[in-house]
Amino acid sequence: MDDMVAVYAALAQASAEGQAAALATVISTQGSMPRHAGSKMLVYSDGRIVGTVGGGAMEARVIAAAQQVIQTDTARVETFVLNSLDDGDPGVCGGSAQIFIEPLQTPPQLVVVGGGHVGQALAELGKWMGFYVVLTDDRPEFASPQVVPGLNRYVVCPGHELPQHVALTRRSYVCAVTRGMPVDLGLVPALLATDAAYIGLIGSRRRWALTRRALLEQGLSEAQLQRVRSPIGLEIGAETPREIAISILAEIIQLRRGGDGQPMRWDPSLEQGSAGL
Repeated sequence: MDDMVAVYAALAQASAEGQAAALATVISTQGSMPRHAGSKMLVYSDGRIVGTVGGGAMEARVIAAAQQVIQTDTARVETFVLNSLDDGDPGVCGGSAQIFIEPLQTPPQLVVVGGGHVGQALAELGKWMGFYVVLTDDRPEFASPQVVPGLNRYVVCPGHELPQHVALTRRSYVCAVTRGMPVDLGLVPALLATDAAYIGLIGSRRRWALTRRALLEQGLSEAQLQRVRSPIGLEIGAETPREIAISILAEIIQLRRGGDGQPMRWDPSLEQGSAGL
């Protein structure tokens, strides 16, 4: 019972903090098994666990499967067999367990890199839209509740260290609204090493061309740089920080929902039999 309390407490905390995690639940067993139906284990993206589904090599396989579930954001049922002493299993009785592994359903994560005017507007709008918002900057005065109150996290670190402080998964949308190319040259390679669903970089086409050339000289490939969206956002003629924030969030929504960005106005030429209306 203590294990279950710890798992549920950790689950609630992970949900509140927007942490990437997966819950593994034993749904049926056969033969001799150390844990039975209903046993639960919470697995974080880095492999840490709370609770247990039996220990040994089988539990290690469950942890690996849970990490895959976190990455794909897709639940699945797996069957695990305990039958190898060499693998660290507690016996060779042929016991097996069916385990349901489900990703923790948390809000999508919006990571705003840079707490300037656009970053502040973007963080504020993202929070209003229901994202789990992280505001980060290498300058403490630009990443704090005094800049934009009510966000989920504030992280002060150099750009290239961001993945060490914030878990970036396929539910992460990173908006680099930084103050210049020197920051971007360290930040972009670090972001490309993650599974972030969206990497957007603010700036003019010329700034991106120069940054891109420098990144290629650093050893990044064309294929890698294809993941970077720059200039960031949809072309809506935005000028003010809030308008730019709207264009960026619109691009993220388009990516998440599969939209095409086209106007939704009615075109009567596409309607059959409209002549008599």
